[in-house]
Amino acid sequence: MEFFRIKKDIPFMRHALIFNAISALTFVAAVFFLSTKGLHFSVEFMGGTVMELRYPQAANQEKIRAELVKIGYEQPEVTSFGTAQDVMLRLPIIKRVAGSTGSQLVFDTLCAGENGTTKRLDTVTAKGESVAKTICVNAAGTEVLSQQRVEFVGPQVGDELAQNGLNALVMVIIGVMAYLAIRFEWKYAVSAIIANLHDVVIILGFFAFFQWEFSLTVLAAVLAVLGYSVNESVVIFDRIRENFRKQRKAEVREVIDNAITSTISRTIITHGCTQMMVLSMLFFGGATLHYFAVALTIGILFGIYSSVFVAAAIAMWLGVKREDLIKPIKEKDETDGAVV
Repeated sequence: MEFFRIKKDIPFMRHALIFNAISALTFVAAVFFLSTKGLHFSVEFMGGTVMELRYPQAANQEKIRAELVKIGYEQPEVTSFGTAQDVMLRLPIIKRVAGSTGSQLVFDTLCAGENGTTKRLDTVTAKGESVAKTICVNAAGTEVLSQQRVEFVGPQVGDELAQNGLNALVMVIIGVMAYLAIRFEWKYAVSAIIANLHDVVIILGFFAFFQWEFSLTVLAAVLAVLGYSVNESVVIFDRIRENFRKQRKAEVREVIDNAITSTISRTIITHGCTQMMVLSMLFFGGATLHYFAVALTIGILFGIYSSVFVAAAIAMWLGVKREDLIKPIKEKDETDGAVV
């Protein structure tokens, strides 16, 4: 399926040096921001408390932040969760609050801000399970605030999650390199993994520069980008291998230009459809999926760029040639191996 077909090859490799210089500058800038600003890790990695609260009317987030600042949370994260009445709090560990007791202190503080008192009720679910529910009621007995969910992540658990995430990233990189080396040749494996790491570092650079929250969902998006980006490189490498068989008199630069040009229509269809889905998560997915969709959006855009201008160019500079992918046909011995 194609939207269009370009009859004349676009000379991508003629401008490869310029585009790779731009990529190198972007990469260096991302590394600089990562080393100076660092990532703004979420409570899953740093440890802390996650709370979901529900108000009967639209929650006043500025008022909630002000109440939390009073009890020692310098930069509390308060976001809408699903509706304007539902609020999610992400609160780091502070010295004056001992472990999991922070959720109780936070709820009591917010309840006092609503001129109410805290009550804990034992409710029974449809399955017959007893569940303790914390609510806040005013003087008239009307519920003005309720606690929907509380999760506490200790610092040791956060360190373990960070280490597991790093291990997952390393295993994906090793797996991708092994797959490409077996399917194609080591030059393609090296060029593809450099291009993929280029995408990953730039995503992390964006999160470091803007100090966006880096959570487990963002880590999942980074791992997804690794697989998604290498898929585009594999498509181009496959077409290069086909062209080596068909265009026996063409130079390597011409073969690569033709491979990229002939896959442009497929690239637009694939990435366009994927980006529409990601944008729907970005605009309608709420706070939970926001940064996940942001990471995917950055990864998709730079994944197209790196597959064309980084992976293919590096493979060309490493000296890829026809013999790397297509073994020369041995001429048959006229004597058929017989010796007189």
